[in-house]
Amino acid sequence: MTTRVVRKNMTEIYQRLANHLDHLPAGFPATETGVELRILKRLFTPEEAALAIQLTMLPETPEQIAARLGEDPDALAKRLEQMAQKGLLFRSSKKETDYYMAAQFVIGIWEYHLNDLDEGLIKDVNEYLPYLMQKTWLKQKTKQLRVIPVSKEISAEMAVTSYEAAEEIIRRQSKIVVSPCICRREHEMTGNGCGKLSEACLSFGGAAYFYERNRLGRAISRTEALDLLKKGRKDGLVLQPSNSQHPINICMCCGCCCQILKNIRSLDNPAAAVHANYSARINAQECTACESCADICPMAAIQVDETAVVDPERCIGCGLCAAECPTGAAALYKKRPEEQYVPPRNTVETYINMARERGLI
Repeated sequence: MTTRVVRKNMTEIYQRLANHLDHLPAGFPATETGVELRILKRLFTPEEAALAIQLTMLPETPEQIAARLGEDPDALAKRLEQMAQKGLLFRSSKKETDYYMAAQFVIGIWEYHLNDLDEGLIKDVNEYLPYLMQKTWLKQKTKQLRVIPVSKEISAEMAVTSYEAAEEIIRRQSKIVVSPCICRREHEMTGNGCGKLSEACLSFGGAAYFYERNRLGRAISRTEALDLLKKGRKDGLVLQPSNSQHPINICMCCGCCCQILKNIRSLDNPAAAVHANYSARINAQECTACESCADICPMAAIQVDETAVVDPERCIGCGLCAAECPTGAAALYKKRPEEQYVPPRNTVETYINMARERGLI
């Protein structure tokens, strides 16, 4: 076989993998530059790409996958585990049995490479993510993440559901792992770090076990997780849990490094691009025009003249302005009933909704 034919076959396998990833709920759209193929070539060998194409979003044992592919289950189990360790697929365990399934690019494969980033991968991913956001994330009705207020910034008289309260989400967990934020890490590696809280991504349940087993984070107690929430609030971090009533993670994100927040900020109407049930208002009589709220707002939603004024089309209801305001003039209010968003019951329902909206099912 000639070198030209080999290269053609290798390119074809990565194109097939890109197409496979694009048919998962979160998508992986093709570009004119082919940067998405460069990313896959950095991460997958051709053999790994060929196996990844055979996986679905349904967890299967090596024996089940081997039966489908006509391969030896023991040999396949070793290959699957190697790929799981490399962050190329997702692994879950039940009663000492491992199950493997396809991983989406975001949130998934990209985040799983927290510990082996290099400048070439960072450059390609930073070129690609704005395109991915425009083509899939922003167009989908159901997002992978939502925004909830930072702790204790909701008025006492408001009824708050458990999935809107970060402390309550954490108290429900039996397994919690904290990991460094990949967005802040890659910015630090390229000389653009912000110095904010590094260990800021919390994973729960099966996701936590995956992160711990892959050495992407460390197990912590509920008390330590609650302490991290307080530190994140002091650093002005936005709370973004996964989009379900039983979230599998909470990301504490900064407006300067987070790829999602940066892209949403560039929109004319950021509020329409997130799932959030609260919005900020300013009490003009109590406002001293100190600009602390405007300085901390990740969406540039607040303008200050004689008093601060919130643009409701830019406010994503994160509550940072209320946390920062020295006079209590800034506060969060629940949106009207017709504007309230009820998350899917669980992550499976979230992905089913996303797939249906993209016409995949």
